[in-house]
Amino acid sequence: MRILLINPPHPAIGSRIPREHLPPLGLLALGGPLIDAGHQVKLLDAEFGPLKEARIVEAARAYDPDAVLIGHSGSTSGHPVACRIVRAVRTALPTAWLVYGGVFPTSQWRKILDEEPAIDFIVRGEGEETVVHLVEVLEAGKDLESVPGIGFRAGTLTGKRGHRTTAASGLVVANPLAPPIRDLDACRVGWELIDHSRYTYYGQRRAVVAQFSRGCPHHCQYCGQHGFWREWRHRDPVLFAAELARLHREYGVQVVNLADENPTASRPAWRAFLEALIAQRIPLILIGTTRASDIVRDADILPLYRRAGVARLLLGLESTDERTLQAIHKGSTKAIDREAIQLLRQHGIISMAAWVAGFTQETDRDYWRTLRQLVAYDPDQIQALYATPHPDTPFATQAAKQRVIQTDLSRWDYKHQVLAGERVPNWRVFWWMKGIEAVCQLRPKSLYRLWLHPDRRLRAGMRWYSNIGRRVWIYEICQWLFYDRRTRSGPMLAEFQQGEATRSGAATSVRQSVPQVAGASVSSRENSFS
Repeated sequence: MRILLINPPHPAIGSRIPREHLPPLGLLALGGPLIDAGHQVKLLDAEFGPLKEARIVEAARAYDPDAVLIGHSGSTSGHPVACRIVRAVRTALPTAWLVYGGVFPTSQWRKILDEEPAIDFIVRGEGEETVVHLVEVLEAGKDLESVPGIGFRAGTLTGKRGHRTTAASGLVVANPLAPPIRDLDACRVGWELIDHSRYTYYGQRRAVVAQFSRGCPHHCQYCGQHGFWREWRHRDPVLFAAELARLHREYGVQVVNLADENPTASRPAWRAFLEALIAQRIPLILIGTTRASDIVRDADILPLYRRAGVARLLLGLESTDERTLQAIHKGSTKAIDREAIQLLRQHGIISMAAWVAGFTQETDRDYWRTLRQLVAYDPDQIQALYATPHPDTPFATQAAKQRVIQTDLSRWDYKHQVLAGERVPNWRVFWWMKGIEAVCQLRPKSLYRLWLHPDRRLRAGMRWYSNIGRRVWIYEICQWLFYDRRTRSGPMLAEFQQGEATRSGAATSVRQSVPQVAGASVSSRENSFS
């Protein structure tokens, strides 16, 4: 079967401002198993340009695929543009099967199938095994109920190309979720689908996104990832290190951006990977995200981090208030956060502190305290974000009575305010955020490290991020003043999400009986999609 993978252009500030691109790991992870199953696969990465819908449709029509798989890494914020592309592709390719997957579709499959008749299937959860099974069923004209992990319309018939038949009733069903993939090394990433020379990061260095582990053993209230990656698993440390070494030797890859939520969750597994990568004797640069508590735990093996090439780690501090850290189940403390930053500096690793506003009913005094605490922490870089209540997260339940000021889902990207502040007006929250960023990045200590740090490698890394951060900072201000469309009379979050979920009206109650009618089961459980 001819299969086209489409990576939609993401509207987020972080995707548009940098002049570099990283490859779409999720789609490449699907491509490898599909190629190994004997299918002809092509990737269309619309992030380059970014491509307009007309160009995407033109390229899709020229390839003339039997099936189109579309997915994105942007969760909620990437959904609107993905739907626009799906509608346009459906018009151009009326007989092709359209399959949609990702974090947002996994939890919102019912609503999406109700609202988007162009979509034939939703892949719910991890996709590598599911898409291979689905394509096999479509090609052979078998029963869809045999494919775990998909949502579809009751009455959809499989069959050969040119005979795509979907149910006219519109009743949507879902098969039980597929179990988590145990052997992550069995699903090969299709690195051959991309031109590696086009993907750069960290100062025009050839780069990839890779994944050592899936899932996270922690239960942070605001994080939707735990609902999708329910169980933490990791790849074989030696095999993963060998794969990274091959990417360097065969494709000239210099930078690896780890996509893991928590790659260091298992100290023995992580240490084994670091030692295996060191043994490969390759000059890789590793960038990733981890927890401050893991850095403190690994104080004695941080020299291995450095020798393996770890150059920068983002620490999700989220808050500088102890009560807030406990309320969101972060599992950290201010003392741990501060110690982690100090340890990274001692071992020549750049620390980036992510701070999130919007968990509590902050006052101006709280923002002033946050500024003082961040200065005391003294991270090399900071990233200020807004709490975003993605569907089906505990935080969305907690914030149910907060007013929504941004109803455009494409702005739910952590860099736009979504919820109204009750004690501090949103315009003042915005200027607090921009002011805190400016003060932290323009402190004498920060400027010294940026321009006079004795380690040239660290100077280059900090300058690269600072150049992007400066452009983003200005861009965000311009967007806030002139382009963002916010509302002062938005609905409460619970009302907004309920309205999104029931936009199709009374059909919801009808769908509850669909499993008995169609012989399939409906599950509201979330899982992951690669």
